[in-house]
Amino acid sequence: MADNHLEGLAYFGQFGIDEALIRTGLQAALSRGGEFADLFFQYGQANSLGLEDGEVNRAYTGVELGVGIRVVRGDQTGYGYTEDLSPQAVRRAALTAAAVADGPARDFPQAFSADIVPSRYPIARPWSDVHPGEKLPVLQRLSIDTLAADPRIQKVSVHFADSSSAFLVADSQGRIAFDLQPMTVLSLSCVAEQDGRRESNGFNLAGRQGFDWYTAERLQYMVGQAVARTMQLFDAVPAPVGEMPVVLAAGSSGILLHEAIGHGLEADFNRKKVSIYSDKMGKAIASDLVTIVDDATLDHARGSIDVDDEGNAAGCTTLVEKGILQSYLHDSMSARHYGVQPTGNGRRESFRHVPMPRMRATYMLAGPHKHDEIIASVKKGIYCTNFANGQVQIGAGDFSFYVKNGWLIEDGKLTRPVKDVNLIGNGPKVLEKVDMVADDLVIDQGGWTCGKDGQSVPVSQGMPTVRVAAMTVGGRG
Repeated sequence: MADNHLEGLAYFGQFGIDEALIRTGLQAALSRGGEFADLFFQYGQANSLGLEDGEVNRAYTGVELGVGIRVVRGDQTGYGYTEDLSPQAVRRAALTAAAVADGPARDFPQAFSADIVPSRYPIARPWSDVHPGEKLPVLQRLSIDTLAADPRIQKVSVHFADSSSAFLVADSQGRIAFDLQPMTVLSLSCVAEQDGRRESNGFNLAGRQGFDWYTAERLQYMVGQAVARTMQLFDAVPAPVGEMPVVLAAGSSGILLHEAIGHGLEADFNRKKVSIYSDKMGKAIASDLVTIVDDATLDHARGSIDVDDEGNAAGCTTLVEKGILQSYLHDSMSARHYGVQPTGNGRRESFRHVPMPRMRATYMLAGPHKHDEIIASVKKGIYCTNFANGQVQIGAGDFSFYVKNGWLIEDGKLTRPVKDVNLIGNGPKVLEKVDMVADDLVIDQGGWTCGKDGQSVPVSQGMPTVRVAAMTVGGRG
């Protein structure tokens, strides 16, 4: 636990940010009668290093520092931002945001207080202390070991990224919050050739972790996964097409939840009556085997946060419990609209962006069945293990997903690998057809990034093994 107030002001003091500057910004932001205002100061440093065919092919370091100022009047938002943190520039940005309102000035806070918040991702060394010369041997080792794993591998690419992002948010209610967020992503991809045919695949790991997370065992696991996924494609056959039972493997199958239901439960879509779930609160929207949460509390997970980007407490929100819709994902604006407390889902890409309801780590809780029991229950169907991407129409709830790796299930056994599989369906209808849920929940550690309205934020997702009684499978078969 940390004292947010003192720690945040001490950290940002190195950039000339103090309570006097905050009061200057809030006074200007409220000068035209806005109902609410906040200042979001951010400092970030990001590093990237790439290796292709054993040679460094890209490397950069980027630094950003600035403040975003928001003013809210009813359902309208005014926003301004600046990279110049002088009092004059902060005041100009605040006046730009204040133009959304037109009335007498409101009082601004003279003092600030902060809640004690958890520390969910401490690391031994900040990434700013880890030099490229320490990272390069990790990339070289991955490249060498991947090439040596199978003679069919012709090309290997490795990409390493790390960042540290700190923010301080202060608002017109006198609240102040601070967070320091580490992040790292390591991606490995390879191209293999057999009998004149080429296949490619890969594996990545991500988390709010430090450099010591990349142990020899974890790196070898990456190599094994990337190589196995690639080589499996040489033996893969086109999947059968049509409606059939589909088994979703534990872990990355959580992308189905993210796309098929997660976005639809973001409260701004429901407040605007865009989402198919806007009139479903308290109603059954899934099988009674389905309980879904959005969780910020998983230690070191890519999607975890200590507080959200509005300074609200970030905990674990139950969205669906035994099939019944319990909650939307709320930022402060949607929470005011619905008369509920924010769920800590107000997130933004950077100080240049307004916050909005976004997911954190979204996953389905474990159920009563066993993995092998689920596979054995399927006479003919598809087992999906590795997803590449997906998309959804928020209004209708219709989605499609591309499955990079999977298996054909015949008479209760995994028989042949399949590829080039598309899963097509409707979120509520598929969730209603979930008829078996295993006890093997896995939170995937991949580098998942969620896009919405031009903003990208890091997220996590997870699933136990799940059987959907019937889904539409598309492909070349």
